[in-house]
Amino acid sequence: MRVFGIIVTLGFAQLALAQFTPPKADKLPHQTTVHGVVLQDDYFWLRERDNPKVMTLLRAERAYCDQSMAHTADRQQTLYDEMLERIEQTDMSVPYREGSFTYYNRTEEGKPYKIYCRKPYPDGTGKEQVIFDANEAAAGSRNFRVGTIDISPDGQVAAIATDKDGEEKYTVAFRDLRGDHDLPEKLEGVSGDVAWAADGRTIFYTTLDEAHRPYKLFRHALMTDPAGDALVYHEKDEAFSLGVELSRSQKFILIESSSKDTSEWRFMNARLANNRVTIIEPRHKGHEYSVDHHENRFLILTNDGAPNFRLVEAPLDQPGMDTWRELLPGRSDVLLESIEAFKNHLVVVYRQGGLPHVSIRNFAGLSQDIPTTEPSYAIAPEINPEYGAKHFRYTYSSPITPTSVHEIDMDSGEATLLKQQPVIGYDPSLYAVELAQIKAPDGQLVPLTITHRKDLVRNGNAPALLTGYSAYGFSARPAFSSADVSLLDRGFVLAEAHSRGGSDNGRTWYDDGKLMRKKNTFTDFIACAEFLVANQYTSPEHLAIRGGSAGGLLMGAVTTMRPDLFEVVVAEVPFVDVINTMLDPTLPLTITEYDEWGNPGADQAAFEYIRSYSPYDNTRPAKYPSILLTSGLNDPRVSYWEPAKWAQRLRENNTGANEVLFKVELDAGHGGMADRYAALHEEAFVQAFILDRLRVPEPEPLDKKAQERKKRKK
Repeated sequence: MRVFGIIVTLGFAQLALAQFTPPKADKLPHQTTVHGVVLQDDYFWLRERDNPKVMTLLRAERAYCDQSMAHTADRQQTLYDEMLERIEQTDMSVPYREGSFTYYNRTEEGKPYKIYCRKPYPDGTGKEQVIFDANEAAAGSRNFRVGTIDISPDGQVAAIATDKDGEEKYTVAFRDLRGDHDLPEKLEGVSGDVAWAADGRTIFYTTLDEAHRPYKLFRHALMTDPAGDALVYHEKDEAFSLGVELSRSQKFILIESSSKDTSEWRFMNARLANNRVTIIEPRHKGHEYSVDHHENRFLILTNDGAPNFRLVEAPLDQPGMDTWRELLPGRSDVLLESIEAFKNHLVVVYRQGGLPHVSIRNFAGLSQDIPTTEPSYAIAPEINPEYGAKHFRYTYSSPITPTSVHEIDMDSGEATLLKQQPVIGYDPSLYAVELAQIKAPDGQLVPLTITHRKDLVRNGNAPALLTGYSAYGFSARPAFSSADVSLLDRGFVLAEAHSRGGSDNGRTWYDDGKLMRKKNTFTDFIACAEFLVANQYTSPEHLAIRGGSAGGLLMGAVTTMRPDLFEVVVAEVPFVDVINTMLDPTLPLTITEYDEWGNPGADQAAFEYIRSYSPYDNTRPAKYPSILLTSGLNDPRVSYWEPAKWAQRLRENNTGANEVLFKVELDAGHGGMADRYAALHEEAFVQAFILDRLRVPEPEPLDKKAQERKKRKK
């Protein structure tokens, strides 16, 4: 099968590639000595963004990528058309109440961005007021992003944070909603994180340092020059970042300083905008806690004495740890993820058995869980701004159930479906989702979500796509994607690995996949791939893998460890030059990430460990899979040069015929295209690459549908 596959590849994809060669960067010797070890990096110079040769190379890479995929143009168009046809292009979100208005966003066919609106409450049929039309503000940008739209407590002013180039440096503008006009001042180059004081005329915001870290909190009074804004708090520890929010009760401004494993909270009286800042509990290395306000107390989730967290309460006037009283004890089998406090109810989001759960409690001690029925799913709170609310909104989804917004009566437990994401032509009864438990090399059981059509024949010949992320404690989220239906209907098995590095099985699941145990993430993922092969869901020549950012590191690590196990690899904005990035404290995020990966400059053991798995440093001569790398030139999180360098090193070490493509967007950041139509084109490109390199033919019915679409267009 492998030999036949190569012949087919050479006959189709490689035939086009034979007409041109991939871009080749100059090799300029560069050495760095760390702990007595000499690191040789001939492509270090690609960091020089202002060097004309760098931009020439990036444009050449994009041209080569486009050329090598030119023969898939019809397939890309077919996929794009399918994805678009499933979407209700003119649509509206479920309105929610905040104060005297209901708020929602909507889309219009042909327009790439959302329109943010409101109507008076309770008259939902009243006149619509457009708060912000992102289509007008975008001015043709494919990558215009709305960071937040935060309405003042009195409903009179909107703070609107936007980013035009993907650098995640936001501009906050203010719109007077009484007169539908913009106020004169703007906050430039800020983080986009804002919180209103109760007076509706004072707002708090954070600014960024040179490493892109939110580090200073300022107070701004409307209709004044931001140059005179008062500094409220300066976070001087470079491992910590700042966040700010207004409590749901609207009584307190809550200020969080946090690193990857330590947190510290402060608060201010939201009704006294110039009031002093009070600390809740000073930081202690390894102590993480989060804070919400309820009546005459703070509710605090803390890992003090409970690795999976416990819930405590603290009085407002003496909130330090010595006054904490336990409300919910910690458990080894339950991870308390978050809480949401309402006047008469408390919502607790937790994980147990690898799955998320939502529990609703009243303060008399009665509790009920929101029921779930599928073997793998995603459930999470929706927007719930009203402190006195009697109903709680949440979203539910699974790989075969479109995202649904529900509302539950917090007293009776009666739930109502408010809206399910419309997916035109989709029939969920044709598909099945499973949750398997895969034995890792050390005996741990790794959850694996598997989705496929019910008519799947398990003979090892089905194409499959295995995805993963597993870092920073972020658990897998097996949710619905209408774009994935195109793969399912072409016979794909779609799987998502819940590897260590996430928090799927509690805090120890995260701790066992970070720092000096990061390799567990990779071996867990490989075990999941081997399970799919051993149980004849697929075979190595039919298996593709995909992941982005830290998930791109996962893709890179398993590719260098087991290039024989995969046929296709898609690594999006991949963190693959780990050792060089973590050795440079001047880069955005490096210092704040020491607690996730280690500090290789200061710790020789961390240096040796990271060096043992960093994809760029472990690329050796081998027959590599077909590989697609993506990046955005403006990405502040994973710099473009990481995949650019890795592409060069992969090509020079590839002993097989498969090609390495590097698709760089010169006007994008970490999140790819924000324009919803451009994002669909981007997804169609990736899917076309996977289908082409796996040699999956277009099924007859789909070919006929494509022909019908072409006829309609003519």
